[in-house]
Amino acid sequence: MEATNTEEIQLRHVEKDVLIPKLMREKARELCVEKVEAFNHCCKDAGFFMVFKCREENSALKECLTVHYQDPAFFEECKKQYIQEKLEFEKTGVPTKSRKQKLPVSM
Repeated sequence: MEATNTEEIQLRHVEKDVLIPKLMREKARELCVEKVEAFNHCCKDAGFFMVFKCREENSALKECLTVHYQDPAFFEECKKQYIQEKLEFEKTGVPTKSRKQKLPVSM
């Protein structure tokens, strides 16, 4: 049973509820990079008092991430990416992260 169309592939519960949301979190953090950096900078500067001093940055970060998490189109985009990576793994047997790491840096 080889399904090449991403719509035909049946996903397991763990893929829908754990692996795709994990990919969504990673991609959302990339899309909200300014908010992530602002929050990280604030936490480094505030130290122990970050809970109190970084509320504004934390709220902005949460808001940015939540926008992406609740977007059905973003979920579908991440689902398609996950399925493509899964199909590539089934063909090659090499995990996506290993393929990315083995690319030559310079030639």
